[in-house]
Amino acid sequence: MDLGLKKRTALVLGGSSGLGKAVAQVLIAEGARVAICARDSQRLTAAAAQLGAEALAADLSVPGAADEVVRAAEKRLGQLDVLVVNTGGPPPGLFDVLSDADWRAAFEGLWMSSVGAIRAALPAMRARRWGRVLVITSVAAREPVANLMLSNSLRAGLHGMVNALSKEVAGDQVTVNALMPGYTLTERLAELRLDEAKLISQIPARRIGTPQDFAAVAAFLASGPAGYITGQAIACDGGLLQSI
Repeated sequence: MDLGLKKRTALVLGGSSGLGKAVAQVLIAEGARVAICARDSQRLTAAAAQLGAEALAADLSVPGAADEVVRAAEKRLGQLDVLVVNTGGPPPGLFDVLSDADWRAAFEGLWMSSVGAIRAALPAMRARRWGRVLVITSVAAREPVANLMLSNSLRAGLHGMVNALSKEVAGDQVTVNALMPGYTLTERLAELRLDEAKLISQIPARRIGTPQDFAAVAAFLASGPAGYITGQAIACDGGLLQSI
């Protein structure tokens, strides 16, 4: 299938490693021009050189940074057709041990950076009557995961925003969807120090996902043929979620 991404442009936040890097790689393979953003400028530069992407360094937890990155991407690429919001996961922790500062930091880094980037990208997409917004969340947004209080709480809210926003922009041929990775072989999984053998026993597919598994779904949702899919939260989890 031709995904119709040749000559399209995309910005992938958190694109220097893990899921973001995999999504950027597949979009480039489909012919899109891609800019990637990350906080670590050294890792970002290396990833951009490897992928053939534009590098835009920024700390998205800083108020206003997400808006600036979108503007820079539009300038560098000429326009922005696809926005992939990938902010990474907040630190683990139970409710009793999380401070007000932990909640505020997670809110700025995960929630407000997402809102800022989307708000900056939408006007031009709506004016051109074509756009794709993909928000990478987590299966924790639908079924809470133990010890991930911040992620469980804030990502579920993002799903509400995705669905509500999709209704506002659908008439302008802009889609807004959430993508939920399950347990995937990334640095985030290593940071959580989970028992991989136990995880695999819980996944019906009997394996942990790869970034490439996830990126394939992202590429389709960014494509022309996916123009009638909007307001959805789609899991790529090997059947892990129990909910319908």
